[in-house]
Amino acid sequence: MIHTELRVWNRSVDLVEVIYQVSNSFPKSEEYGLTAQMRRCAISIPSNIAEGAGRNSTKEFIRFLNISNGSLNELETQLVIAKRLKLIDSDTILKDHINPIRGMLFRLKATLQQKSSNS
Repeated sequence: MIHTELRVWNRSVDLVEVIYQVSNSFPKSEEYGLTAQMRRCAISIPSNIAEGAGRNSTKEFIRFLNISNGSLNELETQLVIAKRLKLIDSDTILKDHINPIRGMLFRLKATLQQKSSNS
């Protein structure tokens, strides 16, 4: 499977761009804290999708999708923290990016599991 053709990978790369744009406005004091952590988590999502897709095993691909989902959950938590700290003021990222990507990961994983059990 070619990862660049996966909608979830493309949406995850879009999320990386959004996180970079949003975190650019964070205070300098967060450069090595929340800013860096959010960016690493965001980058981890499409990176793990790509790595999993490049494996020659459905089981491995599913494992990497689970890792991507973990990074997505971590990023969601960091966005909640950023909102509580008043570094961001809306839930738009959660609604427009996090939740749709979570659904796509779930559906892709379910499809792969179904194919795997039919083999």
